[in-house]
Amino acid sequence: MSQIDTTISPIIENFQSKFMVDSNLPPTMPRNMSFHNGFSDPVSPASPVYESLIEKINKKIENKETWFSLEFFPPKTVNGASNLISKFEFLGSGKPLFCDITWHPAGDPASDKPTSSMKIANVMHNYCLLETMLHITCYGQTKESMKQYLDKAKSIGIRNLLALRGDPAVGTEWQYQENGFNYATDLVKFIRENYGDYFVICVAGYPHGHPDSNSYEEDLMHLKEKVDAGADFIITQLFFKAETFLKYVDDCRRIGIACPIIPGILPIQSYDSLRHICKLSKLEVPQNIVNAMEKIKGNDEAIRIYGIEQAVKLCKDLMQAGVLGVHFYTLNRDVAVTEILRILELWNKDTEPRRLPWKSKQLCSYSRPDEDVRPIFWSIRPKSYVCRTSDWDQFPNGRWGNSSAPSFGDLKDYHIFYSKINTKDCLAQWGSELNDETDVWNVFASFVSGRPNKNGVKITSFPWCEEGLASETSLLTDELERLNTQGILTINSQPSVNGAPSSDPVVGWGSSDGYVYQKAYLEFFISKSFLPFLVQSLEKYPRVIYHIINRSVR
Repeated sequence: MSQIDTTISPIIENFQSKFMVDSNLPPTMPRNMSFHNGFSDPVSPASPVYESLIEKINKKIENKETWFSLEFFPPKTVNGASNLISKFEFLGSGKPLFCDITWHPAGDPASDKPTSSMKIANVMHNYCLLETMLHITCYGQTKESMKQYLDKAKSIGIRNLLALRGDPAVGTEWQYQENGFNYATDLVKFIRENYGDYFVICVAGYPHGHPDSNSYEEDLMHLKEKVDAGADFIITQLFFKAETFLKYVDDCRRIGIACPIIPGILPIQSYDSLRHICKLSKLEVPQNIVNAMEKIKGNDEAIRIYGIEQAVKLCKDLMQAGVLGVHFYTLNRDVAVTEILRILELWNKDTEPRRLPWKSKQLCSYSRPDEDVRPIFWSIRPKSYVCRTSDWDQFPNGRWGNSSAPSFGDLKDYHIFYSKINTKDCLAQWGSELNDETDVWNVFASFVSGRPNKNGVKITSFPWCEEGLASETSLLTDELERLNTQGILTINSQPSVNGAPSSDPVVGWGSSDGYVYQKAYLEFFISKSFLPFLVQSLEKYPRVIYHIINRSVR
């Protein structure tokens, strides 16, 4: 398996000496040559049975396994949304049990804007493949509008909701609404009445009591009403002492609240943000924290280190008391939370085996759970593929979607998957001057080989590769580098595999008791002027299946 399949290699050898690359390469990626998708499923697994979030939580508790979850909020700008999605993908590698996104009524949260709560939740769930929980508030909403929100959440595959009352608009007072939503309990009841058990419902708990309640005990009774109405578990507001949370749990159990209660942890990341959050939540910061922060309030790095130390101590105290899961309010920042998780040994370092050849994992709640066939020429651009086919009438499962569907070929949301491009970094990797064709060839060759370019810079990103090179590409590195240095510009490939164990660290996928078989595949840019030589070469190999497409897709 160290070289391209013997059927394909002679073809390449036959025409590469005659090849000259076209200097007017199209700006978009044509599928110049694509061989048959040789994937076959050796074990033919059945579609996975859906396991709800509350079932996952209860299983963790039953097995006494620790876990963590993360909260984010929708950014205000498209660039902010793009950067946040890159954080989802990074933090997702640590294997949070779930992530949630907040709901901001003033920000048109149910729209299709890239910065809306619904859109961010859609991307988090369907593209980043994270177990996703969407916050939703009910105050000021009609039952008709709430039904529309929930129907939309269901249509994009969301199965988990954090049901909240929400606050009146700034400058207005809370007023009772006849036949409307006045409390989170009303929203929980509405969801259960209209959707049964389809959604897992979380509600908020307040270890210090809700600021609008007359007493701590009254707030506990309101929490019990939410649970009795159908809530599955509770996440608490932030607190600063472990004993505050532990007492709260005891008090909840005392009045008959038996569902899981997860502590909400806010790592201190800046002096001003701590003051602002505590003002909004009407919390008092312990004096020892106030004194410590006053001494270092002008030193951001010192505050970050102090915040990590405080959060680690708080989490350790909770875990020593038997708490298994913790929920972090990230404030859309990843550095401090990642460090805390690693210190606590909650960050998952294990590499998950591939369940399909080019899907890292597949949530049962994902809106395309039965999809097990995809065209191989999208194998290194999975996000683009999912985006382009998101509105197909039926997903590929031995059949292909409807090419007349309005989104076929449409990239309407694709821009939000990319972090803001750093022009300086791109020029350093790809080169700032184009003197002749070999400058292009060498960029391709440097990328597939992993060697630095002529300026000593390693090429880590490439327009035709979203996910980075697959491990199996290492089996073809020498061949691919040689082809690219001679002007055969490869953009996708796979080696032939004949009965390798499915547990193989390089080409394996699926369950550990199977075998992998796949045909070799190669896709590349070629010059139009060389097309006759390519066709002539292919005629000598009738078993090779191929497509040759120009920039006009003809």
